[in-house]
Amino acid sequence: MKTSHKLLLLATTVVVVLITMRSQAPKSASEFITTQASIVSLPEQKMDTTIKTRKASCACGQLTVTTKGPDPERRSLCTCHLCQKQTGSVFGVQARFPRSEVTITGKSTVWKYPGNGGKTVTGRTCADGGTTFHFCPVCGSTVYYLVDADKDRIGVKVGSFADPAFPPPMIAGFEEYKFPWSMNVSALPMPGGHHE
Repeated sequence: MKTSHKLLLLATTVVVVLITMRSQAPKSASEFITTQASIVSLPEQKMDTTIKTRKASCACGQLTVTTKGPDPERRSLCTCHLCQKQTGSVFGVQARFPRSEVTITGKSTVWKYPGNGGKTVTGRTCADGGTTFHFCPVCGSTVYYLVDADKDRIGVKVGSFADPAFPPPMIAGFEEYKFPWSMNVSALPMPGGHHE
């Protein structure tokens, strides 16, 4: 196993352990999420209108998305089966930016869900209304997506920014599909609410 893969596996394991060790739910968004390690906290979730330039990319760097604008208004954490399968993780985190604030460079391969006559993922998903995912044809990383019902915005997978300062999710969905050993998403403060 390559060193980079070992480091990614170690970092992922540490995050999962810290999240699952959390002992109680916070009473407000500004309160600490208490873990036995006492190092994970959620800041108060206020809209930051400061103009920022952020760059997201696939693992090999061939496909990039650059955003220039304030923090995105829609940031979500999803545990539907599609997000689990697409990310290879127990949940997906994404943010939507106005199209006017997004520049895309590089080649992408597209995958439309639900597809025409193809198999669908079991259970309801966050993409049931129609979503086109764009991933790198070289390394396979999904970087951005387009939602049929939201023509004015482009969704970007938050992990592709690789920026720990990126603001936390504001809404969560499909919590009934979460892994029982993963974090308790329903206990996290979500100013926009928890949705079925």
